[in-house]
Amino acid sequence: MGKQRVVVGLSGGVDSSVTAWLLKQQGYEVVGIFMKNWEDDDDSEYCSSNADFVDAAAVADVVGIEIEHVNFAAEYKDRVFAEFLREYQAGRTPNPDVLCNAEIKFKAFLDHAMRLGAEKIATGHYARVRECDGRFELLKGLDPSKDQSYFLHRLTQAQLSRTLFPVGELQKTEVRRLAAEIGLPNAKKKDSTGICFIGERPFRDFLNRYIAKEPGPIKDERGRVLGQHQGLSFYTLGQRQGLGIGGLKEKGAPRGGGEHAPWFVARKDMERNTLWVVQGHGHPWLQSQALVADDASWTAGHPPAPGAYASKTRYRQADAPCALAAGANGAFALEFGAPQWAVTPGQSAVLYDGEVCLGGGVIASAQG
Repeated sequence: MGKQRVVVGLSGGVDSSVTAWLLKQQGYEVVGIFMKNWEDDDDSEYCSSNADFVDAAAVADVVGIEIEHVNFAAEYKDRVFAEFLREYQAGRTPNPDVLCNAEIKFKAFLDHAMRLGAEKIATGHYARVRECDGRFELLKGLDPSKDQSYFLHRLTQAQLSRTLFPVGELQKTEVRRLAAEIGLPNAKKKDSTGICFIGERPFRDFLNRYIAKEPGPIKDERGRVLGQHQGLSFYTLGQRQGLGIGGLKEKGAPRGGGEHAPWFVARKDMERNTLWVVQGHGHPWLQSQALVADDASWTAGHPPAPGAYASKTRYRQADAPCALAAGANGAFALEFGAPQWAVTPGQSAVLYDGEVCLGGGVIASAQG
């Protein structure tokens, strides 16, 4: 019987590179695939896919595997980017990484890998898969500072059953150490940040190319006009930078008073094209005790029973204890033990039972 074939998504980064090496060490027949998901401005300073492919090819050479360059740009534009723009135009803040995993990395890429005769695919995500009584569970990565299960919560049983996450069992420091030990050319390459098709460029500049500006008033809780926004699509709840307003100073107010506390985006009124801002991180308008999410996806294929769980409403956040209540048509409600900060429509509310990621949905609304 021949070796099991595993197709690895090689991005040019250190995590997927070590993933390929680990699988080869474990005796798999490993094939690398470099996914090109964006090509609108591929020659720009912000889009590094050509350089990344050179890195991925150099890694494949060191590890001793074949690599194929596959273009998923059309699927990405159709399934991920179009939805990203729709959400922003509706005033929400989507998470394209969640959609990219569900639609491209674990759908288009998985289908391509199966056509190549693969039994499994593997990526450099910090997460784990556990088989339990014929069912597959998505678990957090063992390095809590790098865990990426939040972005993978829409994976199904069929996808999880065919997926390996080797670096999910390791600390990031161990991955870097291995990369240096093996002599990988990208051992010291810094991790990519931001949304893949935007890269490191200024976010508002990028959106300007696709969404028309519709300026309107910026108001505080007392209804005072503090300035003008560039269009509600360009702002997200909890945002502090780039508002273009300073502290408000009342006549006769002492220097250094609270009136110079920073401003945060608290509400977006699409009907009146008004951006509402408040002062202070702890302002009540920024706190939510409950939320409703829709478009739910559960890794088990069905919703968990109502009851006590933990949830994240944004990626870099500690798990927050909550109570789950089921709703109709793929919706659910969460009530939190402590107020949650800047719960943002369009982002994902992801549910956990200990280290098991159960799935989640897209935040539709939040209540104080």
